[in-house]
Amino acid sequence: MAYKFMGFEIRDNVAWISFNRPDAMNAINFEATRELYDIVNCCSVDHSIRAVVLTGTGERAFCAGGDVGEFAESGDNVEKLLREMTGVLHVAISRLAWLPAPVIAAVNGVAAGAGLSFAACCDLAIAADNAKFTSAYTQIGFTPDGSSTFFLNRLLGRRRVMELYMTNRVLNAQEALDWGLVNRVVPAADFREEVTKLATKLASGPTRAYGGIKKLVMMSPNDTLESQMERETRIIAEMSISKDGREGVSAFVAKRKPNFTGE
Repeated sequence: MAYKFMGFEIRDNVAWISFNRPDAMNAINFEATRELYDIVNCCSVDHSIRAVVLTGTGERAFCAGGDVGEFAESGDNVEKLLREMTGVLHVAISRLAWLPAPVIAAVNGVAAGAGLSFAACCDLAIAADNAKFTSAYTQIGFTPDGSSTFFLNRLLGRRRVMELYMTNRVLNAQEALDWGLVNRVVPAADFREEVTKLATKLASGPTRAYGGIKKLVMMSPNDTLESQMERETRIIAEMSISKDGREGVSAFVAKRKPNFTGE
């Protein structure tokens, strides 16, 4: 399928997904959400994909959130538009978050509104040193969408999340790092190289184990200690009989580097 508002390519077992409306600060319109939904579904069934990078086209923006101009143009139909748009978007984000392959947010510029949500829902986040993060929803009298009230609350805690939402504070890259919103900040000139390096490293790792870790971490806030430990038992037992699990043990005993295949 050809995409107009999103970019998608697979290189060396890494899926590169990009918001592709640079003239609009990579804001997402309804059609972009449909394209993202299709792309994530492709990633869900393509078991050759062992890492995913989510980024923005150009140097100014990662994603500036929803296309407010489209909201204005829809007039009295805006409620219907937002119900349909978030319905598609939220399924896409759910499937993206549950992918076994690790997902990296490569924040190359402004991440606002839903762009902030996308940065938060990924497993790891690298920011260029010129990146900026803001909620921006209440600037237009809206409330958050795109999963940020789920993920940001877990990443940052209630006080900081409320500050972001209610004051629309803008975090620079270093502040985002200090708050725990991103894992690393790298110079813009080295950004693509550093993201590729991390994605390549993850793509050569034990993808099924990464998926198990994601499941454990995602489900832990809603479980008791005993239930979570039982889930740990089941998943580590499953990993022990996987090809990667057997390879990892054999390589450790033989004192060699493991050759993981993601199986």
